[in-house]
Amino acid sequence: MDQKVHILALQKKTYASPRENMDAVRDMLDQYQGEMPDFLLLPEIFTCPYDNSQFPLFAQKDGDSVYCFLSKLARTNHFYVIGGSVPERDEEGKIYNTSYVFDREGELIGKHRKVHLFDIDVPGGQYFKESDVLSPGKAMTVFDTEYGRMGVCICFDIRFPDLFRQMRRAGVRMVFVPAAFNMTTGPAHWQTLFRSRALDQQIFMAGCSPARDETASYIAYGHSIVTDPWGRILRELDEKEGILDIELDLGETDRIRTQIPLGQ
Repeated sequence: MDQKVHILALQKKTYASPRENMDAVRDMLDQYQGEMPDFLLLPEIFTCPYDNSQFPLFAQKDGDSVYCFLSKLARTNHFYVIGGSVPERDEEGKIYNTSYVFDREGELIGKHRKVHLFDIDVPGGQYFKESDVLSPGKAMTVFDTEYGRMGVCICFDIRFPDLFRQMRRAGVRMVFVPAAFNMTTGPAHWQTLFRSRALDQQIFMAGCSPARDETASYIAYGHSIVTDPWGRILRELDEKEGILDIELDLGETDRIRTQIPLGQ
């Protein structure tokens, strides 16, 4: 099993339409000067503003333009794509916050619908209720690669250790987390949650946020991040647009699980 893995997370601003956001992803990759990664990670709701009023306007079905864009991006560059998340409309008209995962050939190998919807009301802080528009997913999501089994979840899912315990029992070595924490929860909880889930499940964690835009209706915290099974922060961006570029040794999961055996 391959142990060394190269990851890029694109922390980009969010524009008004899917087309503008897909163009922004292409532009960031075109400007990137390094070697293409094994995994590309995009932010939560990377195709439209993070706003309940926008989700029905820009929700797409499997096979529509964003789905095809992500598949082609993976196939053309021969890397895995964890496609952030997008508003997805199913055949019954329900809308989900969905992350698509494509392999190096552009084939769909994972699809995670956000299980725990972001419904919060913090006095003097953030109010948001995704459940006014979105439906919850029902299951964890894992997928197999030459580096072992990986998992994916979305933003608020990170607060629920049982979901991560299920993924650990399923054999994951790393979990990718498209996420858009805000200016209330981000400074308070972002680092702690990524370190905690990495530590308690002895896995790598990679989180990708939108860049901060003070003019948006929802202001993301930024600070895309990678943590290791020892609970250390290996890399973290600031709030601005940028690329988190890191190579990991996934063998560290096995070494730490041997040193501190927590079982399944």
